[in-house]
Amino acid sequence: MHTNEAPDCATPGKLRDQSETRIGATSARVSATKTNTPELVGAAQDVLLQGLSLLFQLHDRQFAWIAREPFHASIGGHFRHVLEHFHCLIEGLPAGQVNYDARRRNPRIENEVSFASIATCDILRAIKRWSPETLDRNCKTVTSVAYSGRPTLLDSNVGRELAYCVAHAIHHYAIIRLICTEAGVEVPREFGYAPSTLKHQSSLAVD
Repeated sequence: MHTNEAPDCATPGKLRDQSETRIGATSARVSATKTNTPELVGAAQDVLLQGLSLLFQLHDRQFAWIAREPFHASIGGHFRHVLEHFHCLIEGLPAGQVNYDARRRNPRIENEVSFASIATCDILRAIKRWSPETLDRNCKTVTSVAYSGRPTLLDSNVGRELAYCVAHAIHHYAIIRLICTEAGVEVPREFGYAPSTLKHQSSLAVD
């Protein structure tokens, strides 16, 4: 269940100290009024809250640590990539054109846990206002799908792009999960698994 209230993100210094309280309170609020929130927005909130919950377990050194081959990447680098796709969608909404090539690539998001936490909360605050009418709005997307030539311009709508951002986040969470294992960081059982995968696993367990 989901609510239209985003998590409180008061000051960076208090984020980790209040992590358990804030995540617990946010989860309770998210469970309160599902009828007020489109299901797709609720799914995006769930995925972002998963990421926020992981951030509260990490220090900057763990977050920015570059794992060895074959990953050669950090938790922070993948998490920044996830957030910046949501940013592109939010920023492209007023003009009706979402440009995934225009990511800011802000190094603070991939190196500072507090900064990444606040960025996550900013996204949650933005999407909590989205109605079914918002999701139905048509838009154009700009993205480079070829290694040469111009970016591709496609017709889409906001709901389809939000679904893409959620699926894209889960894909990168799966890689983050592997890096966390390498770094000795525990993650929840469902972290990095697609909902369809979890449902399939549950059906096998019942059988």
